[in-house]
Amino acid sequence: MFTTDSARDLAVAGHRLHVDVRPGNGPGGPAGRVPLLLINGIGASLELLEPFVAELDPAIDVIRFDVPGVGSSPPPRRPYRFGGLCRLIAAMLTELGYPRADVLGISWGGGVAQHFAFAQRSRCRRLVLVATGPGALMVPGKPTVLARLVTRKRYTDPGYTERVAAQLYGGTARADPAAIAAAMRAHGRVASARGYAYQVAAGTGWTSLPFLPALRQETLIIAGDDDPIIPLVNGRMMHRLIPRSRLHVYHGGHLGLVTEAAQLAPVVSSFLTGP
Repeated sequence: MFTTDSARDLAVAGHRLHVDVRPGNGPGGPAGRVPLLLINGIGASLELLEPFVAELDPAIDVIRFDVPGVGSSPPPRRPYRFGGLCRLIAAMLTELGYPRADVLGISWGGGVAQHFAFAQRSRCRRLVLVATGPGALMVPGKPTVLARLVTRKRYTDPGYTERVAAQLYGGTARADPAAIAAAMRAHGRVASARGYAYQVAAGTGWTSLPFLPALRQETLIIAGDDDPIIPLVNGRMMHRLIPRSRLHVYHGGHLGLVTEAAQLAPVVSSFLTGP
């Protein structure tokens, strides 16, 4: 199992969050640099995106964290909504010494990232949305695919992960489901049952459609052309609704940041470091 040497526990607003900060080699310290904050998909610990982080521009500070109830962050005492989680994330940035951040969210984390960009707009400079949609009012994947997301079994049973990987993740998983199962086993820790249930509940009924036209951040939308969970049409819809957005379509599935990290990391780095 991969672990990061720089990860640590951080007390934030009454919660204990497991956080990893990769300092960039750019000029200045936290107050002078804008880090990239990564918000992972449902049930995924911060290690899962290690292949992507390794390919990012080394000048960029990168912040990863385990959502409460995932990985090494204990579950909260009660369920939460995206608004509460975004306030916690803002408090975490303050604790780390960063006035604001560029925010990248993937899948479930993309919903959180959209909410953060709207509700905590002064803390978000640029926005990157990967393999995600506008929530309850998006164009959904097939019911048989979405049903597999209700439980965390794909994180706890490698054999099951390999059996469903092609149908669930698309892209590279169709040709080599064993590699996907191995990557998830090597680069991830399991969410607790309560933590996973809280994540599912947090996004239930939530949608960003009413406020997408009000987002003012420059936004990069990255979508795969073979994503069974979040069909490409959702990326196109968000691109039409977010005023300062651009759409990058890659040939691949839902786990593109892991399986196509070498291809997608330069796209993100260029967007973040450009004028």
